[in-house]
Amino acid sequence: MEGDCLSCMKYLMFLFNFFIFLGGACLLGLGIWVIVDPTGFREIVAANPLLFTGAYIMLAMGAMLFLLGFLGCCGAIRENKCLLLFFFMFILLIFLAELSAAILAFIFRGNLTREFFTKELKKHYQRNNDTDVFSSTWNSVMITFACCGVNGPEDFEAIPHLPYSSLEKATPEACCQRELQSREGMFVNKEACLSGVERFQNRQGCYTVILNSFETYVYLAGALAIGVLAIELFAMIFAMCLFRGIQ
Repeated sequence: MEGDCLSCMKYLMFLFNFFIFLGGACLLGLGIWVIVDPTGFREIVAANPLLFTGAYIMLAMGAMLFLLGFLGCCGAIRENKCLLLFFFMFILLIFLAELSAAILAFIFRGNLTREFFTKELKKHYQRNNDTDVFSSTWNSVMITFACCGVNGPEDFEAIPHLPYSSLEKATPEACCQRELQSREGMFVNKEACLSGVERFQNRQGCYTVILNSFETYVYLAGALAIGVLAIELFAMIFAMCLFRGIQ
C-alpha cells in the first residue's frame, strides 16, 4: 500500500507541476505581449513606472514558473530528492511573493479610482506636447480607445492651451473622431471638432470605456491568479510528501 500511495503521489505531483508549467508559459507569453505589443499598449505601460515594473515582474514570474514546473515534473518522475527540495524552496518563495503582491494590490486599489485619474490628468496633461511622456501616453490612450479625458471633454476646460495652438479650444486634438483609431488615422473634421462641434468629438470618458473593455479580463486574471496559488500550494504539499516518502 505504501508503494502504491507513493506512486499515486508521484503522478499527482507530476500533474500539478504540469499545470504550473502551463501557467508559467501563459504568464511568460502575456508578459512578452504587453512589452512588445505594437498597438499602443506598450506606450501606456512604458510611461507608468508601476505598470512597467509590473510587466517585467510578470515576465520574470512566468519564466520562473515555467522553469520550476519543468524541474518539478522531472523531480517527481525521477524521484530525485535534490530536485524536489529545490522545487519546494523556490515555489514557496514564489508563493509568498505572489501573495504579498495580491495584498499590496488590494491595499493600493484606491489609486485606480476615477477621481485619482481626473486629478492627475488636470495636473500633468499638456495637450499636444508629445515630448511629455504623460501627455503623449494620454493622447495614445484617447486615440486608441476613441474616448476623451477621464469623464469626458469637460475634463480639459481648466487645462491651459499651448502658446502655438491658436485654433484649439477646450477639446484636445486627440479627442477628435478619426476614420481609423490610430495616430495615422485621418480626422473626420478636425476644425469643427476643435471649434466645439460635439458630433465630431469622442464624448465618452476613457475611464468607462477602458473599464468596460478590460472588465472581463480583470475577472479572468483574478480567477487565474487564485487558481495558480491553489495549484502551487498543493504542489508544495505533494513535493514534501514525496520527498519524505522516497528512501
